[in-house]
Amino acid sequence: MEFYDVIIVGAGHAGCEAALAAARMGVKCLLITQSMDKVAAMSCNPAIGGTAKGHLVKEIDALGGEMAKAIDHTGIQFRILNRRKGPAIWSSRAQADMHLYSRYMKSVIEGTKNLHLRQDEVKGLVIDESSGRAVVKGVETSIFGRFLANAVVLTTGTFLNGLIHIGDKRTQAGRAGDAASTSLAEFIRKYGFRVGRLKTGTTPRLDAKTIDWDSLEAQHSDEEIIPFSFTTEKIKQKQIPCYITTTNEQTHEVIRSYLHASPLYSGTITGIGPRYCPSIEDKVVKFPDRLSHQIFLEPQGYNTCEVYPNGISTSLPVEAQIEFIRTIKGLEKAEVVRAGYAIEYDFIDPTELSASLETKKIRSLYFAGQINGTTGYEEAAGQGLIAGINAARSIQGQDALVLSRSKAYIGVLIDDLITKGTQEPYRMFTSRAEHRLYLREDNADSRLTDIGYNIGLVSENDYEKFKERQGILASCLNYLKNTTFAQAGITETYFVEKDNGGSRLEGLVRRPNFSLDEIADNEFFREVPISIRRRAEIEIKYEGYIAREKKSVRSTEMLDRVRIPHQIEYGKIQGLSNEVVSKLNLHLPETLGQASRISGLTPAAIQVLRIHIHKTRLENSISP
Repeated sequence: MEFYDVIIVGAGHAGCEAALAAARMGVKCLLITQSMDKVAAMSCNPAIGGTAKGHLVKEIDALGGEMAKAIDHTGIQFRILNRRKGPAIWSSRAQADMHLYSRYMKSVIEGTKNLHLRQDEVKGLVIDESSGRAVVKGVETSIFGRFLANAVVLTTGTFLNGLIHIGDKRTQAGRAGDAASTSLAEFIRKYGFRVGRLKTGTTPRLDAKTIDWDSLEAQHSDEEIIPFSFTTEKIKQKQIPCYITTTNEQTHEVIRSYLHASPLYSGTITGIGPRYCPSIEDKVVKFPDRLSHQIFLEPQGYNTCEVYPNGISTSLPVEAQIEFIRTIKGLEKAEVVRAGYAIEYDFIDPTELSASLETKKIRSLYFAGQINGTTGYEEAAGQGLIAGINAARSIQGQDALVLSRSKAYIGVLIDDLITKGTQEPYRMFTSRAEHRLYLREDNADSRLTDIGYNIGLVSENDYEKFKERQGILASCLNYLKNTTFAQAGITETYFVEKDNGGSRLEGLVRRPNFSLDEIADNEFFREVPISIRRRAEIEIKYEGYIAREKKSVRSTEMLDRVRIPHQIEYGKIQGLSNEVVSKLNLHLPETLGQASRISGLTPAAIQVLRIHIHKTRLENSISP
């Protein structure tokens, strides 16, 4: 019988980050997956990043995770989204060669010290209740049998009781071609976890040879590519375009004619789907006034003919999928090589977790990814990283790493889950973050790299690069604040009223319509990386707003620093209603800040709780 410090179940994006984090922190890890050929598989779209998701990937990188490096090595198109809007919501996104991405991540895992990979199915957990509180001690598998461990991280994705729907055809599966995890799902239900049912889906895949590319609009990579990882100097591999087309009224009419055969509308599917990534059936039904919906045709890699038509996720019968696709411009002769489908799966109410992602029912058991009700590779990877870190830290006798909402999007994600729960697949958006001007993509390393280094995840080499970047940034800011127009060679074409040769560059940068890109050939900026140049511009242009945001951050952190005693009895606190007591007992918040974000808890209730905590601590400090 083999023993490990940490066992990670599932080698999706959450599992990979959890396993790499724990192993790099020096503990012996076992990563168990049903298929070693599908490590970090891109089961849905072949892309990393996007609105707010790009922020998560940058934060993962800043903490010492692998996702950003993986996409930098295997990306085939890079773009920054929302550039016409404010910098708080600029978000990186990259198309991936999905097969290269998986192979890259598997290679990293196989080459990581302390990390072992096995192909097997986990049927249940080994639980010890002899101490009065349940503690996980390992896992039971189908082939290798029992593995023991000090901690277990479950990252099961859509596999728990997974059920695929294509028209009236239903198949038990975790994803197309992979068996569902039914025994583990049953074990979790029997242990009393609050379990719900969610649904997600994917699009049909098309044969590139049957698409009329000449009739479509091409979308290319950005001319100046900013890599995802702060340590990547340059993207060197060949970039290839995506293409844009749209549905039309004929498409919508075909879909309406098949709605009776859609499991979404026949009542067959009971799980709740993602509101912000609806199927094409949902789009047609819920937005009847829309005459068209955009579709991005995304190649799945360099050496494959498969194309992912982003925007037409569906669970209609195969014949319906073929028929409506062929009404779309450029796809009139398209061949479907893989059918789109919907998948239902079990998830656990995330309010059953602490901020470390450890379950409250079973000690040393952590959940990360879609098992917690989220959707998306990036949300999963962020949770996996934190779960892996905290599993390792618990074994090493250290306090859990908890990122606050004011520190990182990862903190917003986890705090939302554990305080509010979710009734639908949770997706990260910039609007979820109260301090989004401070929590930008470009400064993720400044916010988090010191943390990653101090916990042992950021390497010495990467940390030296971080300090070098910080030095260049400081030089840029100093140059902009102390250099005159004349010294910088700024011509009079940039002068406005009251400007002269002695005006400072920071005044020029603060103008709404000015970009440092206009003077990128200036002798000083010529050698400055574009990512640092743009960050310096943001720091100057929005200096007043950022200062105000930092003040707001300090106010938020005050509540998060007030810890709630474990032994507190909410029912005995005068001034709390029965409803508030019930919610506090259900969620068991760890801090006053977490309590303040539980739905239904009023500011008055938080003030009563604050006074009680302060009074109790005062009494304890003066008791004999």
